[in-house]
Amino acid sequence: KKIYILMYVFFRLFVLFSPPKVQVYSYQPGEYGKENTLICHVSGFHPPDITIELLKDEVVIPNTKLTDLAFEQDWHFHLTKSVSFTPSDGQKYTCRVTHRNMRKDYAWDADLLKML
Repeated sequence: KKIYILMYVFFRLFVLFSPPKVQVYSYQPGEYGKENTLICHVSGFHPPDITIELLKDEVVIPNTKLTDLAFEQDWHFHLTKSVSFTPSDGQKYTCRVTHRNMRKDYAWDADLLKML
């Protein structure tokens, strides 16, 4: 009986406390001065209470679009936030994700995209 209790506790912890996986990228390859779409895809998290912000030089970008919250068979969730933008050299674009009172910033790097 103890093994079933341990399995139940492990399962509940695994499902209830899954941190998000975050990908930050642009729709087109990064190029300064050209209009593009900044995308932040957040997946694999639980519980579903999460905040996603797109920032330019540490300031929240207005007029972003957010997909509807969706989930997989294992009750892990995913969301995508996006916004049109025209990057310039020296500007810093980030996706800020807050989940379970833990906040982390993920940077978009135009130079990295040019090397791929």
